[in-house]
Amino acid sequence: MKYRVRHRTEYTYSSEVENSLGLAHLAPRALPWQRVGEHELTIDPVPGDRRLDADVYGNHLTYFHVTDPHERLVVEARTEVEVVDTAYDVDALARPWESARPLHGAIGADVWTATEFAIPSPKVAMLPEVRDYATVSFTPGRPIGEAVTDLMHRIKADFDYDSKATTVTSTVADVFAKRAGVCQDFAHLALSCVRSHGLAGRYVSGYLSTTPPPGKTRVLGADASHAWLAVWVPGSDAWLAIDPTNDQWAGERYVTVAWGRDYGDVTPVKGIIYTEAKKSTLKVAVDVIPETEFSPA
Repeated sequence: MKYRVRHRTEYTYSSEVENSLGLAHLAPRALPWQRVGEHELTIDPVPGDRRLDADVYGNHLTYFHVTDPHERLVVEARTEVEVVDTAYDVDALARPWESARPLHGAIGADVWTATEFAIPSPKVAMLPEVRDYATVSFTPGRPIGEAVTDLMHRIKADFDYDSKATTVTSTVADVFAKRAGVCQDFAHLALSCVRSHGLAGRYVSGYLSTTPPPGKTRVLGADASHAWLAVWVPGSDAWLAIDPTNDQWAGERYVTVAWGRDYGDVTPVKGIIYTEAKKSTLKVAVDVIPETEFSPA
């Protein structure tokens, strides 16, 4: 499926900002199952310095430095991208999950890339209670594809989606205690589950194409960025991408932007400002428009 994605981030400040330094992960990755077409990133005011680079995980990263005084900053990305369903190796998914632990003798051509994703990270702690929760899914000898999918089903059933239950600073312990959160929280929780059993999992940031309710038209700007995770499967060309928020494997409706250890590695836009402003506001608008809804040229 082809999509047109627009991601607009707008900051406004109560008084003038002298300098803004920012980092943006807004350009989707080119992948075997994802072809990226035209991509444009605009920044207003125009930065005095701007560079496109790749981070340590191979994600596209834009650095910018706005030196003109401003009370408003807008970062907007527009991208055309085509996604197909990922082809997984059935035999690899059928192997015991214990054979997929990078730090416990797992064998695979890319085992070295998986190792970093099998240990704790700043936003993904390994907790005894979370390990115990995951143990129900990771029974001895169970196929990795089956075990990971069962964990996904259980998180969907046991945790409520509640945007007011957590904040961007909430921890895995907070989410587990409240049994509620949002997509970012559920991805972090699932990562804690798989890593606590020795598996490698990476946090994935991107977009999910949604469908308006029957009889309703799409509301511009009403979509949102999304988060899920992918678990390393030795012997397969693709990591198993699961979405515990929606209880499904990630497929052609998922646009992958970036991946890392956790949210902190792939924040869409972050930075530092120099100002005496006491207040600021943030507005984010996202549109993921499928080809079936493209306007005639």
